[in-house]
Amino acid sequence: MDTQTRHALKQDKFAQATASGVSWLGEHRSNVVRWGISAVVALAVVIGGSAFYYSQAGAAEKALGDALDTYNAPLAQPGVPTESGTYSSAAARAKAANEQFVAVASKYGWLPEGAKARYLAGVSYEDLGQTASAEQDLKSAAGSWNSNVANLARLALAGLYRQNGQDAQAIDLYNQIAAKPSQTVSAAAAQLNLADLYAAQGKLDQARALWAKVKDSDKDGAAGAIAAQKLTAK
Repeated sequence: MDTQTRHALKQDKFAQATASGVSWLGEHRSNVVRWGISAVVALAVVIGGSAFYYSQAGAAEKALGDALDTYNAPLAQPGVPTESGTYSSAAARAKAANEQFVAVASKYGWLPEGAKARYLAGVSYEDLGQTASAEQDLKSAAGSWNSNVANLARLALAGLYRQNGQDAQAIDLYNQIAAKPSQTVSAAAAQLNLADLYAAQGKLDQARALWAKVKDSDKDGAAGAIAAQKLTAK
């Protein structure tokens, strides 16, 4: 086959393919338009959703920061008039902060800041002596997907149970943390708390076994040093 013939055939095939494509577009024009519109709408939804998420995350972070500022606000000196940004008592400060934490947790519960606020709401309820509300919010935070928040809540909840004489529940929580530690609560920290509970119950053999375990696993850390002191004292 000579070059001229081959070239003519190639042009022929291109023309046929082009004609076929044009024909297909003509027959399926409505579908093509719908697919195009759907793609544009989907892209708009993704962009809009991302913008909404970051907007809400920023608002939640600010609201949580404001609540923490309240929780850490200074107390007025005895006999000195209360100034703006100060509170007359720890209870008044805890109450004001608690209201803010609850509001953040309720409004932004689907965001990480909401989970943190729920934990802090539980802690501030405990500060106010409202143990039922504290337990409810700490349990909720303990179920968070965020292991750092969840373990903080478990630790606080275990402390609440110890105060109420519910040692079995506290032991279970300490063991949960030790099995799955996080950046906020290490296995050693949970084991030290559990050892103290055993010591308070008079179970010194179990307490000493845990202190020895922590001492060996955290030789150069603060937890190891505390465990060594406990072993010497007991």
